[in-house]
Amino acid sequence: MMKQKKLPLRKCVVTQEMLPKKDLIRVVRTPEGDVVIDPTGKMNGRGAYLSKQMDVIRLAEKKRTLDHHLKVKTDETLYEQLKQAVEGDVS
Repeated sequence: MMKQKKLPLRKCVVTQEMLPKKDLIRVVRTPEGDVVIDPTGKMNGRGAYLSKQMDVIRLAEKKRTLDHHLKVKTDETLYEQLKQAVEGDVS
C-alpha cells in the first residue's frame, strides 16, 4: 500500500485562502531588496503567494498588498509581469 504524499498548501495574501502551492504565484523580496516573481518557489528571501486569478492580481495592485507583506515599495512593472503570468497560465 502506497502512502499518499502530502500536498503543500500556502495562503494567498489577498484572499486568505489556503491553496495548493502549485496553484499560486510566489513573489519574493530577495536579500538584496529586489522584488521578483519566483517560478521555482525556492528562491531565497521573503515570499508572498498570490492566486493565479486576474481579479486577485488587480486587487493586490489596488490595495498594494505586496508592499505590506514584503515590507518594500513594489514597482508597477511587477504587477504587469504578474498579469502576463496569469494570462499565460490561463490559455
